[in-house]
Amino acid sequence: KAGGKKTVSKAEQLRLQKEEERRLKEEEEARLQAQQEESARLEKERIEQEQMEKLEAKDQERRESELAELHSLEQKFLSAQQWKTDYRAHAKWEHYLSCDGSPDPTVLQEINTFMSLWREEQNEDVQLVMEKGEQVLHLIEKLQFLLLDTPPNEITEKETVQYQESVLELQNLLHQKYNGATEHLLKVTNMREDSDTGNMEAVIKDKNVTFCLWANLKKKVRFKSHMFCDIQHGFDLPKSLAVSSVAVRILHTRYDHVSPLWLQCQSVPKLEVLDSTEHSKDNVEEPEEEEKKAREEPNMPAEEETCSDGRKSAISFKEKSNSIADINEAEEETEEKSEILDIPTQVQDPLMQEEEDEKEEAVTDENIVDLQQFVPVGGVYHIDVLQLPPQVKQIKDWSMVEVRDVGLEAYPYPPEEDEDATHPPVQITLRVSDNVIYFEDPVIARWDPAGQQWRTDGISNITYETQEKIITFEMGAFYTIALLQDAHLNMPYQAWELQPAGTDEALLTVTTVFATIQIQIKGNQCMLSSVVVEEKDVLSHITGKWISPVALRAVLKKAGVNIFPGEYSHKYVSVNKKAPLTEIRAYQQMALVASAFAFAWSKWNLEAGQDQVVFKVSEQLKADFVKDKEWSLYMFNGQKAQKLKITEASEAFSEELEEDSEFHSTLYHMLRDFASKEAIAKVETASFLFIDVVYQLLLATRVLTYS
Repeated sequence: KAGGKKTVSKAEQLRLQKEEERRLKEEEEARLQAQQEESARLEKERIEQEQMEKLEAKDQERRESELAELHSLEQKFLSAQQWKTDYRAHAKWEHYLSCDGSPDPTVLQEINTFMSLWREEQNEDVQLVMEKGEQVLHLIEKLQFLLLDTPPNEITEKETVQYQESVLELQNLLHQKYNGATEHLLKVTNMREDSDTGNMEAVIKDKNVTFCLWANLKKKVRFKSHMFCDIQHGFDLPKSLAVSSVAVRILHTRYDHVSPLWLQCQSVPKLEVLDSTEHSKDNVEEPEEEEKKAREEPNMPAEEETCSDGRKSAISFKEKSNSIADINEAEEETEEKSEILDIPTQVQDPLMQEEEDEKEEAVTDENIVDLQQFVPVGGVYHIDVLQLPPQVKQIKDWSMVEVRDVGLEAYPYPPEEDEDATHPPVQITLRVSDNVIYFEDPVIARWDPAGQQWRTDGISNITYETQEKIITFEMGAFYTIALLQDAHLNMPYQAWELQPAGTDEALLTVTTVFATIQIQIKGNQCMLSSVVVEEKDVLSHITGKWISPVALRAVLKKAGVNIFPGEYSHKYVSVNKKAPLTEIRAYQQMALVASAFAFAWSKWNLEAGQDQVVFKVSEQLKADFVKDKEWSLYMFNGQKAQKLKITEASEAFSEELEEDSEFHSTLYHMLRDFASKEAIAKVETASFLFIDVVYQLLLATRVLTYS
């Protein structure tokens, strides 16, 4: 038995020895294989490094000549600026020659004379006020367009202040005239007496204004509710008002002359032509910074100007601008520093960030509307309860009326002498305009004349019937009301595409969570082609009209479709932050080649980091749909462009170059490597006005950051 055990032990030892030898052999083979693989990898990296160095050297060799060629193409931006300067001068001269009786709003004497003459006019018929109001709105639009569109070097600080003050004076005069027309109507209520109720009702409307007026002549409680049937605005009064000599006015203006002027005149980012031979980031302003500089308001006159009805004046516009500046001052300074140095905000001093947050919280009242986040859509509703003036009496053949020099008087509700008592609210019903879109239930806010701000307190029991577009709410007093919408509902975008559509024509498509917006570009103009919401075309009243990019931006925002980031939008939207140099140069060079190349959103732009942008590109000489396989991916950092090997369907992001491709200093030269002669010829002959409009729209939508 002992011998048997010994034999087994030797066999076991032999087996273990063989296993050990096999293991050592396998380890040696694995070590050799790993060594060979590492050597191969290092050799491959060495070869790739050599190739990259050769490509980098080649790129550096031709960099100067490529930048010179790009600089030559970029002269088209300067040509566009000069054309617009000449066009403005020509338009001014044409107006002078026309002698049509309308004032030039930029000439102070002319606009002051116009306002003085209208102020002195005694005819206060509401129809005539509406007709004249259309002319006034046109003058205001002209001034606002000049404030937005004129480069800083072509407009002095004095002219800017003058235009702003003229806008405010025209707005206030127009509202005063509507008050005068209201008073005039209330003196002759018997002309519009309703046969059923014995009360007076008037509904007068045009494309800019809906004027509703009801006078309580019979003072009966059973008539405390009223609906203006044609337009479906209405109210339900407390009993105390139903038995009083009062009138109710609902004046709906489709424009907003109540909000601070800075909100009405938000600039688009200004064209900043970059010298292609300069590479310093100091020469480039981030579009946010450009917009900010354009929006900075010069000092207003020192004297305070007060309007009797609590409407804003030039000085209140300045104060509001300053209060916003105060709230955001610390944060802006931090952001400015981070943008200049290209340091992400989140890596800065956390204590400084906490102090900024505390400062913001200290001055924020949750009932005050943040106009950087929520904006009025659909105009403003002036809802007033008024004292009935003395009525006209017929004595034989004479019409007699007591004349009072007090103007239109508001009826105090709730009564001032009984402030502590509770008073029932007023119920208001409004039919929302078909010319605007609310993607979510609107927020109702009231204007606070003392604080010069919109507030959400004092309004309750809100119901919104989406299909019928009817909103009902209660308020403790009579207020000027606006329906607000989140300015950033359509950001960030889900996708975007820019396609050539013929000679000096292109189509920009922006797809958001709620809508798909298509903008056609042709020559020096653009046109809203379609807005599709839930597979239905909407806003037909603003589609199909050729206008400037500045005007397009205004009409889309007015209709409730905002795809134009503002100065502070990055605070409310999760943005894909990119370096200013990279972003602006990308838009410029995309615009330069947009006549022959299509561009589109790529998911890899999110992975490329702050210093680089990635987008899809395809040569496109005919207006046609680009198939998936026809797209290629390109990466650009403002100073170097390259074609990527990955596709949109790849599993991971990689900066590896496409085989047989090189680096170039510009996007134009990178695309030229793979382009046809016809495409390059189209790029070289593209109109400078077309290029400028494409650039303006790219800079206004900021598709590389907000998607």
